[in-house]
Amino acid sequence: MEKIRIQKLLSDAGYCSRRKAEEWIAAGKVKANGHPVKLGDKVLPKDVITVNGEKVHIPRKKNNRYIMLYKPRGYVTTMSDELDRRCVMDLLDGVEERVYPVGRLDKDSEGLLLLTNDGAFANGIMHPSRHINKTYRVTVRPDVTEEQLVQLSQGIEIDGTMTQSPTIVVKSKEPGRVVLLITIHEGKNRQIRRMCEAVGLEVARLRRISIGPVKLSMLKPGTYRDLTPDELRALRNAIGKAD
Repeated sequence: MEKIRIQKLLSDAGYCSRRKAEEWIAAGKVKANGHPVKLGDKVLPKDVITVNGEKVHIPRKKNNRYIMLYKPRGYVTTMSDELDRRCVMDLLDGVEERVYPVGRLDKDSEGLLLLTNDGAFANGIMHPSRHINKTYRVTVRPDVTEEQLVQLSQGIEIDGTMTQSPTIVVKSKEPGRVVLLITIHEGKNRQIRRMCEAVGLEVARLRRISIGPVKLSMLKPGTYRDLTPDELRALRNAIGKAD
């Protein structure tokens, strides 16, 4: 039986994303057979793995689930919340598999969120090297100038590094209100909001409308559905994992 990296084992088991597993390992929260592990350690699927003292069930064979959810405003993108805020997982009535969010949307944002228990798939979507496009419909106030659009399109410095140049389209303009379509190729924390704030724009509404080739379309806020085979195939093609 071949040993595998612990973060991959946790991810493939649908317990969490690979990135989150790496964070927990670095923080000393993960043990194998009662002993703390470090990044790079490998284990056998039959080994006893715990996270914060909770034993992780490693299924011999699991059914992968791929879900798209319209996250409403007011929900946090976490499995649970210590502040007792509403979580996106509360919206998944009827989903028996232990899925988790692929990336996140902040509490005040809404729109398309993918959830899965396929760790390799989730990692492929989130990994910066894949450059999976994400498009947002952003309502800003009061107006936007040509100079602000140029600044945004050239990239903004966030946490000491420049963002990649986004694609920006002015969708509509009304007095005191402009709707922009902004497409980015990475996923820094609160990136769209921080970019807009950096050039003096107030974000009144932010809705993610697509991830790669998958669009939010007519899905209603707070509802979910499974990805279609065509959508799943298109996403796999986008991350270089074609069937």
